[in-house]
Amino acid sequence: MSDDIIAEIKRDYIYNLAKKGKRVDGRAFDEYRQIGVETRIIDNAEGSAKVKIGNTQVVVGVKIQPGKPFPDTPDQGAIITNAEFAPIASPSFEPGPPDENATELARVVDRGVRESGAIDLTKLCITEGEDIWTVFIDVYVLDHDGNLMDASALGAIAALLNTKLPNVRYGLGEEDVPLPINDLPVAITAADIDGEIILDPSLDEELIASTLITIITGKDGSLAGIQKSGMGPLTFDQIFHITDLVYKKAKDIREKYLEIVDDQSREEGKKD
Repeated sequence: MSDDIIAEIKRDYIYNLAKKGKRVDGRAFDEYRQIGVETRIIDNAEGSAKVKIGNTQVVVGVKIQPGKPFPDTPDQGAIITNAEFAPIASPSFEPGPPDENATELARVVDRGVRESGAIDLTKLCITEGEDIWTVFIDVYVLDHDGNLMDASALGAIAALLNTKLPNVRYGLGEEDVPLPINDLPVAITAADIDGEIILDPSLDEELIASTLITIITGKDGSLAGIQKSGMGPLTFDQIFHITDLVYKKAKDIREKYLEIVDDQSREEGKKD
């Protein structure tokens, strides 16, 4: 049986289940797979985290180096975000420079951090107009089973929460200090499968969805970013429904994972 036939059978199966209010793995439409967050897993990074959502795994490393400010923001630090799709993570990933999917993922993660004001960039200015700290956020996909956006965004914030400015290494102070974090943005992705809206789509669900939409919100409910892919339209009712789901789920994930990591990082920082 060819791969095309198998794909067609699988698509029909997922469609039919969705019409009955079910998913292949038995989850409710608004239910996430199990989430796991580990921090400080890379010794050579200033901050790091590994996030698992079901079988999807990403590692995020944060490096910080002195740099030069942009001309229009002479008193602010800078953020540079990259994503690597290694072939070991999925048969659909190819070796070589980042493709459009890796670029899109990096931009969405970057937008969530930047637009939410998660990092107080004014506190990353060393000498106005001359020297700043530049924050490099690198996302590495280890296993791709869907919803890389949410896993990567969650990993980025978890890694930033345990990041320290390397003052000692660069002779800019007598101790390293935590990165100034102002917000804990959370990205939530929804998929439209034949008119049914589901959260945290698996890879099979992503492949047959007409639309994927990722919404990033901050602690106060402010909107930090939206990314839509796929040619399918969304009705106003669907958008309102997705928005309601996003705010509830983002609050839940922030409280269960990021606020705990934030508290642990603060306690560990007191001991260092």
